[in-house]
Amino acid sequence: MTDLEKGETSNNSERKLDLNDIWGQLKVFLAELLDIRKGADPKATIEGIERDIPFKGHTAWILIFSIFIASIGLNTNSAAVVIGAMLISPLMGPILGIGLSVGRNDIDTLKRSLINFGVMVLLSILTAFIYFKISPFRVPSNEILNRTEPTLLDVLIAVFGGLAGIVAGSRKEKSNAIPGVAIATALMPPLCTAGFGLATSNWSFFFGALYLFGINTVFIALSTFVVVKYLRFPMAKYANAPMRKKVNRIVALVAVLVIIPSVISFTRILNKTLFENQAQTFIEQEIKRIDGSEVIKTNITFEPKRLEVFMIGDIVSSKTQAYLQKLVDEDERLTGTKLQIIQGQDKSEDIANRVSTEIKEGVLEELYLKSSQQISNKDAKILLLENEIKRLSQNSKKAEMPLVELAKEAQINYPELQSLSYAKLIETDMKKIDTINVFYVKWDKKIKSSIKKTSQQKLAKWLQFKRGLDTIVLKEK
Repeated sequence: MTDLEKGETSNNSERKLDLNDIWGQLKVFLAELLDIRKGADPKATIEGIERDIPFKGHTAWILIFSIFIASIGLNTNSAAVVIGAMLISPLMGPILGIGLSVGRNDIDTLKRSLINFGVMVLLSILTAFIYFKISPFRVPSNEILNRTEPTLLDVLIAVFGGLAGIVAGSRKEKSNAIPGVAIATALMPPLCTAGFGLATSNWSFFFGALYLFGINTVFIALSTFVVVKYLRFPMAKYANAPMRKKVNRIVALVAVLVIIPSVISFTRILNKTLFENQAQTFIEQEIKRIDGSEVIKTNITFEPKRLEVFMIGDIVSSKTQAYLQKLVDEDERLTGTKLQIIQGQDKSEDIANRVSTEIKEGVLEELYLKSSQQISNKDAKILLLENEIKRLSQNSKKAEMPLVELAKEAQINYPELQSLSYAKLIETDMKKIDTINVFYVKWDKKIKSSIKKTSQQKLAKWLQFKRGLDTIVLKEK
């Protein structure tokens, strides 16, 4: 072997050594970076969670007060107030206790956790029920509406929130992660929403909010169970072997009862989310591209699978509808979905019943005019338009907007708001009638432009929801 070949062999060996050394250092770095066993304090963690399980004395009163605060925040649509209530609420204790006791085969702690969990739920719903029963504000706010049905994001938040909570709680150096987890997983708002549903006899709100709370609870407890097992917390000790076996069987049963519903719920919510996303994609790619027609509203229902599309403009032929239904059937995620296109050829009364209050006067008038193709005489069309204008004018006089009450409520949510004006404009191009709802606002001059812009956007959405309007125009004086 020549000196040159020996040198090349030596260089190759050195490079291999360098790469192996770098890879070894990287593995050590990642192991230290992601190791959660180091620094864990199982004994102190167990004592801390068990200390937070009971609901009695001052803890019960703190829960009651925080539920009242959260209910007021939901009622007034104030996210800041709801967050403040979640910061002081003691809801996490029994839920972490369930996960801890299942992970340690601790039957005594499991009993105490389940009993206190039941007390927590009943006390919370009862408190919220009392508040909403005596509250004069019975219209559901956006904050309430957002807590009536779980989504895939709620499941993921509960999983990662539960993991963050137990990992942070297991450290020797305690952090402020638990309040953050309580806020992120939003345990309190669903209980308050359940109380609202009970007080207003709105059972879809009641059961939907309880389902959301149940999803959060199960996944937080499951995350706690996984981390407790991974960190190898000491198992509970019992006096004799038969007792230990009995406890193991009971805890195993509870673990199965926790895991199976969580898997079923996750699968259902995942399928629902994928179905809704695919349905929305289908509407965007296929239905909205139909020439001469416009989609004004869609209803997507997962159980049973149904896709309702409300359209105006040119009539979509039965041949086109059959083709669209065929595309739906061929789509793997939309198979079994019934597509229904509701358009101007339907009777206006039928459309009004189907859309209910969600499609307002202006859209119904346009649908009516679009479907009145039999009116060919120009004089008849003009007479029809004049009658419609008279009818709208009479309706507007009969149903004047309670501007004073609306302004007072708006100023509660937006203290910087100084004045609010409203006008209802009706215009026609002799083919259709448009009703335009215009609001004029005046803000405090001291308010920052960025804050004013955000507040104005939120106010527009609030006014639109509060008055049940499809569209509004919000202008600054």
